[in-house]
Amino acid sequence: MRIGVLTAGGDCPGLNAVIRSVVHRAVVDRDDEVIGFEDGFKGLLEGRHRELDLNSVSGILARGGTILGSARLERDRLREACDNSEELMGRLGIDALIPIGGEGTLTAATMLSEAGLPVVGVPKTIDNDISATDRTFGFDTAVGVATEAMDRLKTTAESHQRVMVVEVMGRHAGWIALEAGMAGGAHGICLPERPFEIDDLCKMVEERFSRGKKFAVICVAEGARPAEGSMEYAKGEIDQYGHERFVGIGNRLATEMERRLGKEARPVILGHVQRGGTPTAYDRVLATRFGWHAVEAAHRGDFGMMTALRGTDIVMTPLADATRELKTVPQDRMDETEAVF
Repeated sequence: MRIGVLTAGGDCPGLNAVIRSVVHRAVVDRDDEVIGFEDGFKGLLEGRHRELDLNSVSGILARGGTILGSARLERDRLREACDNSEELMGRLGIDALIPIGGEGTLTAATMLSEAGLPVVGVPKTIDNDISATDRTFGFDTAVGVATEAMDRLKTTAESHQRVMVVEVMGRHAGWIALEAGMAGGAHGICLPERPFEIDDLCKMVEERFSRGKKFAVICVAEGARPAEGSMEYAKGEIDQYGHERFVGIGNRLATEMERRLGKEARPVILGHVQRGGTPTAYDRVLATRFGWHAVEAAHRGDFGMMTALRGTDIVMTPLADATRELKTVPQDRMDETEAVF
């Protein structure tokens, strides 16, 4: 069997572990040939690929990023590929394609699958917002990075009697903010799922200072928004890939809290540092299992499917289910957080 693999969308800790697992299972155990397409679907459409053997993936298990590179692709180019899927498959000469990526990548994978390409998807997103799987690799690493940042920021905030507003990733789902905020003992957590009241945040900080706790840490997801009319906050533009460009809730919230409280407030934007670096042991194991099962699915002919974690088991689920709806933070998890923090 000749298997093609690609990574698309934003990079994520654990991508290389999937690639390594696919090669080990396919080449060593199945006597397959594996090729890697460079820069995601762009490399697929342009025919840019290289052979992946054991030497190619040696030493990459603990390495962040992706050895294949990644890029986003305009939908028009993808539709063109779908319209010419038979010609594309004949030119590439592959028996199965394993794309690794998040919502956008899996949407593209679904389109290619429906156009007749033999696709087995692997879900990836640090936001953990794909509803068809209990967990995605990269999320555990991102939460760990954000938690460590808040642990460190608490000491400097306390030393200088400051409010620290820590902005983490999470466009439409606040899982990173929720779990990192809980693990890091944040005094306020703001999620995209529910608009926040800045008056409540300011009241909480004032009460802490009155009790002698003269610092506070607020964890806010990049997609969080203030309640209507509570403070000025402009909506960002939509980019060519359909994503909103956020205008910086961390900076805006810190500025507004400092103005209202008369206390120093500093924004800390973690940004892409959450994506980079060494994946955690959990993410390495999950990514490795996903790669192993993707190869097995290809040999069974389970195309149009993707790997998913259910409990502790890896199962196959339809690609279309991956993007039907985002997995957002439910009300009961928000209630738990409010009860503790």
